[in-house]
Amino acid sequence: MDRINIAVFVSGSGSNCENLIRYFKSSERMGVSLVVSNKADAYALVRSERLGVPTAVVSKSELNDDSVMLPLLRKYEIGFIVLAGFLPLVPNFLIEAFPRRIVNLHPALLPKFGGKGMWGHHVHEAVKAAGEKETGMTVHWVTPVCDSGEIIAQYRVALSPDDSADDIAEKEHQLEMKYFPSVVEQVVSEILAIDGVKL
Repeated sequence: MDRINIAVFVSGSGSNCENLIRYFKSSERMGVSLVVSNKADAYALVRSERLGVPTAVVSKSELNDDSVMLPLLRKYEIGFIVLAGFLPLVPNFLIEAFPRRIVNLHPALLPKFGGKGMWGHHVHEAVKAAGEKETGMTVHWVTPVCDSGEIIAQYRVALSPDDSADDIAEKEHQLEMKYFPSVVEQVVSEILAIDGVKL
């Protein structure tokens, strides 16, 4: 096998999810083959279906059930998982089944502003409250401890004292749109080169 199928896990609107799907659309080596959400009304599902990518909605109990999740991922021959705004903790059995094959996008410069409760606008409000002079995005490996995995890449942007939490969110989101797909591409390319896709 000389291709890696990617599953994107998402809980919200899915702008990063759509960006990834479009980015890899013409690639023969990797692509988004499945989008998984814990929310049936996540707009990411609409975006994905419009672009012809299969979707699946999983409840909390299903997410934590290896007899549900592993067959689902096998069905689409998934070799890599990207968390793009996925709120639930990933169960340990998935981390064990996909060692160093699950990455997460966090909307701050970890280790700052990470951990329980630090997602979405909560992060940007915390950055504003702390008077930070910069913010950014972090891509890291997923481990059983929330937001604690080894950092793969970080990109930064300067902040002004006049920036609102919404301004901070927009600046950080622009970094995601620009850099996230290429970071995923680099990581998956390394797996292809080193492992020869031995799944």
